Amino acid sequence: MLAEVLIFVPSIARFRYDYLQMRLEKAQIASLALEAGGMVTPELERELLANAGVFNVVLRRDEVRQLVLSSELPMPVAATYDLRMASSFDLIRNALAVLVDPREQVMRVIGQPVQQAGLLIEITVLQGPLRREMLDYGLRILLLSALISAITAALLFLAVRRLMVLPIRRVVRHMQAYAMAPEDARLVITPTARVVELRDAESALAQMQTDLIGALRQKARLAQLGGAVAKISHDLRNILTSAQLFADRIEQSADPVVARAAPKLVNSISRAVSLCESTLAFGKAEEHPPRLTRLSLRPLVEDVAEGEGLSSDSDPACLIDVPPGLMIRADAEQVQRVLANLVRNARQAIEATGQSGGTIELAAGEDERDWWIKVGDTGPGLPPKARDHLFTAFQGGARKGGSGLGLAIAAELVRGHGGRIELLRSDAEGTEFLIHLPKSGPVDDETA
Repeated sequence: MLAEVLIFVPSIARFRYDYLQMRLEKAQIASLALEAGGMVTPELERELLANAGVFNVVLRRDEVRQLVLSSELPMPVAATYDLRMASSFDLIRNALAVLVDPREQVMRVIGQPVQQAGLLIEITVLQGPLRREMLDYGLRILLLSALISAITAALLFLAVRRLMVLPIRRVVRHMQAYAMAPEDARLVITPTARVVELRDAESALAQMQTDLIGALRQKARLAQLGGAVAKISHDLRNILTSAQLFADRIEQSADPVVARAAPKLVNSISRAVSLCESTLAFGKAEEHPPRLTRLSLRPLVEDVAEGEGLSSDSDPACLIDVPPGLMIRADAEQVQRVLANLVRNARQAIEATGQSGGTIELAAGEDERDWWIKVGDTGPGLPPKARDHLFTAFQGGARKGGSGLGLAIAAELVRGHGGRIELLRSDAEGTEFLIHLPKSGPVDDETA
């Protein structure tokens, strides 16, 4: 509005000045008929005055004031304005006075003749037509200013929306999505704002989310670790007691049975060491967020099978049904750890039966929303207790002496990708696990 005032007031004053100056020039042109020495009839004089829009025309040359054209004034002269000496302030003040005064009155205007045709020219005109012209001009200026203001407001709105509203809305969506699944590492916001302050806020939010994910994992693991201390102590005491008994027999007896007891002693001690190492590693909670990249799944699955010593000719046999061109977006190292854990569990389940001819199958595919990976075996199936606490640390072990940490860590890694792992079936014919990895991100950024 201040800009409107600064533009409108000088422009309306300029319009009034130009309007009066035009009347002076027309009046001077009308007076040229007399200067030519011709006869001017009353009818022609009225026509010249009407065309000029004035009542009287006075020229002053050589200090002589001459009434060139004249007609009867409808009313006395109410005001006189000298355009020769008027300052900008005077022009603005007189223009505003005309706008606020609706009375019809006659005013005298004095100006400088063009082409140095004399000392001055003086005319008398009605104020009403001038006021109407000024109001019409002002209305057009206001409409044009309103249009410019609307366009400016629209551009400002789009700029604010793109630079401020959309980034803030994106931060809010990330915060809402993160609150729903704080363990999903894909929900950590990536700073993209162009405004420095907003980018700093996004960076701070990303750091906070990263720290909170680690803290939540640490807290959850420590909680599970604390709840399992009693069970670990009991199991470890039993294992070490067995090892101590076998050691006593070795020290006190030269019986040949010692040769058969020695492997059991080694096995008991190894189980104790393995349990301690797994427990300590789980308590550290040092898993990094997944580094998502595009990768071909079949070579990764083949590496997992080869790392476990499995092939189509091994016992148990490993069958791979993964399309060669299937590409996924995931952390290759973490997906390999998940699959290696499931394949290792499947191999151990089959070997525990003491029978040959078992099969492990790895299949994969995709749909509109997810990539899926299936790991199945022809083992004896999981016991009911293991199925009830399948992905809970220290409670979901599927074999005797197992701690259940492998499946708990595998489930955590899959959740870090925003996916899920589920048990499809487990019965006398075998066990099948299904992994879902989402294709799309958790938050779709809005673009302007």
